[in-house]
Amino acid sequence: MKKLSIIIVNYNVKYYLEQCLNSVQRATKDIDAEVYVIDNHSRDGSVGYLEKRFPQVNFVSSNHNLGFARANNIGIRESEGEYVLLLNPDTIVAEDTLGNCVDFMDVHPETGACGVEMLCSDGKRAMESRRGIPDPLTAFYKMTGLCARFPNNPKLGHYYMGGLPWDKPEEIEIVSGAFCMLRRKALDKAGLLDEDFFMYGEDIDLSYRILKTGFKNWYLPYSILHYKGESTHKSSFQYVHVFYDAMLIFLRKHYGHLSFFLSIPIKLAIYGKAFTALIGMMYEGARKSLGFFHSASRLFPEFLFLGEEPSLEQCKRIARQKGLVGRYIVCNASTHPEGHLSEIDSFDSKKDYQIVYDTDAFSYQQIFDIFKKHPMPNVFIGTYNRKSRTIITANEVYHHE
Repeated sequence: MKKLSIIIVNYNVKYYLEQCLNSVQRATKDIDAEVYVIDNHSRDGSVGYLEKRFPQVNFVSSNHNLGFARANNIGIRESEGEYVLLLNPDTIVAEDTLGNCVDFMDVHPETGACGVEMLCSDGKRAMESRRGIPDPLTAFYKMTGLCARFPNNPKLGHYYMGGLPWDKPEEIEIVSGAFCMLRRKALDKAGLLDEDFFMYGEDIDLSYRILKTGFKNWYLPYSILHYKGESTHKSSFQYVHVFYDAMLIFLRKHYGHLSFFLSIPIKLAIYGKAFTALIGMMYEGARKSLGFFHSASRLFPEFLFLGEEPSLEQCKRIARQKGLVGRYIVCNASTHPEGHLSEIDSFDSKKDYQIVYDTDAFSYQQIFDIFKKHPMPNVFIGTYNRKSRTIITANEVYHHE
């Protein structure tokens, strides 16, 4: 039996997945691990591109988009690890994160699942790293905006458990599906992901069922970067409808005896949120049709590249091909332990900056630590991998042609 099985569901994000697999390789250096990629009928040639680059990875290619839950269940059934990690393809795992999580679960056999500190692309901690059970009142506070208004209130802010410290392990209720390490014995008791949830909500449901079996769920203060977590189109009609409909499925499943009293106000909240999103999209569409756009400094960020000379020469070629404007600093973690922070006095608060780190010159953990030390709303994490010759940011991928 393997110690750890890592399951990644992919859909049309081959370069993000390549970066994720590179980070997983580093993080599993001293772990007996296996990796399964379940491809949900991608149209970008993901499997053909990645199979030859990662021959040790097990690829499963579906002829259909199975959804998150069903695809993960395929990987879970195929795998044999004592622990199972569900991992999003648009994540980067710090070098010691997986080992630290495995060690924690080894020492705490009552732990059924654990999640970690997820970082947004500006270095801020993602609220989704710790969540509470969305019981009827918690769901109401979330949908009405009271949770966002009072994030640290034990009751109103319970959805994100905002009152917990970030720098030490804490018991939580819901573990995010973006990084969810599971004890297989807990899965055997609780069952696999509920395939009634196509996208969103399945992690909430599974976490709740694990708690009901008597296991505990934990937050651990080890880092990953989740690139797309904050850039999901949460203002879109589809996102709002699917997300809140998943919440309704959860409430019906686990609080069915109250559904008659709750379904009407919850549905009204769903339709209200969806209507607000639709109005927002119509407004933005009208602005664009009339020629009103965001300022060029926001649309076209300035780049700062930090790394060793071979990588920076490659970055310069990509920048010329793609029309990127940037500066270059030849350095590594030893010569520039503060990274881009040594340059922040030159940053303009009215501009956006994309900081691209050479991952051969800085470890992922070093990059995360630098950003966490001084997160800024207009400064974002990017990476460059010398082997794949690809610059990856939260919203764009620049590949050497």
